[in-house]
Amino acid sequence: MNKQKNIILIALATGIVLMLVKFTAYLLTSSNAILTDAMESIVNVVASGFAFYSIHLAARPKDQNHPYGHGKVEFFSVFLEGGLIFLAGVLIVGKACYNIFFPEPVGNLLEGMGLLAFTGVMNFALGAYMVRQGRALNSLTLTADGKHLKTDAYSTCGLLVGLYAMHLTGKAWIDIALSLALGTYILYQGYRMLRKSVGGLMDESDVRLVSRIASILQQHRRDDWIDVHNLRVQRYGHELHVDCHVTLPNYYDLNRVHDEVSAIDVVVNAHLHADTELFIHADPCLPSCCHYCRVRDCPIRSEPHSKDIVWDKKIISKNEKHA
Repeated sequence: MNKQKNIILIALATGIVLMLVKFTAYLLTSSNAILTDAMESIVNVVASGFAFYSIHLAARPKDQNHPYGHGKVEFFSVFLEGGLIFLAGVLIVGKACYNIFFPEPVGNLLEGMGLLAFTGVMNFALGAYMVRQGRALNSLTLTADGKHLKTDAYSTCGLLVGLYAMHLTGKAWIDIALSLALGTYILYQGYRMLRKSVGGLMDESDVRLVSRIASILQQHRRDDWIDVHNLRVQRYGHELHVDCHVTLPNYYDLNRVHDEVSAIDVVVNAHLHADTELFIHADPCLPSCCHYCRVRDCPIRSEPHSKDIVWDKKIISKNEKHA
């Protein structure tokens, strides 16, 4: 967690400096499009500040009131950042619409473009680093903040192309058109982040994660693991909580059942590359399981093994034995 905090602090300090640079570029040029970029930088600073707090809170250990830990605060961080981005988009589009009827003169474009180019390079480099570290540390906050910075860099690049075209042609309407386009794009990005955060708070299924776990279990399955179903995944910050039902031979004693459940835990944690807590409910096998059961020399088999069921995200999520 200390590494995550240090990365967020770097992002916060960098964001403050780049925000001041962008507003300097706006004061130089009076460009509505550059103001658009500068306003989004305010979001970067506020979001990084809250991201630092959310990572600090998510690092706190589980307690009696929070038996699953404090990791879900990261979804609030993403929600706040998405909400601020969406609000910035609304203000940017509104300002652009205002300038359609009340245009402002634009000057010193080359100087302003030089400052913007510097901020774009810095944002892209920092964003790419944060996304990389966020995936390595399984931090939703770092990943979201990094993607936001990269998005900011892409919009700055598009803005520079448009401003250069404006410099060459002298057409003032390009400034307003750029601001409208970027504002709409920022609105869309804010909506996506809000959608993701709400989905996480509502424990929406992560299809890619379920698919990954299914692949791990399929690749390392034992014959004794007759069936896995009703698998669900919840994310709490950098931790994952997985619960599922596993069908085992009904003649296994409690010690053997415990050993098999522990083996599944070990396999998932060894290959998922995330701190994962598993809650596994053991089901006894039924005669209807025999045709896909791989257990050799089973003393209670009612029919021979005739079919293999491949565990994938669709099969493994069903709340029923795959008879």
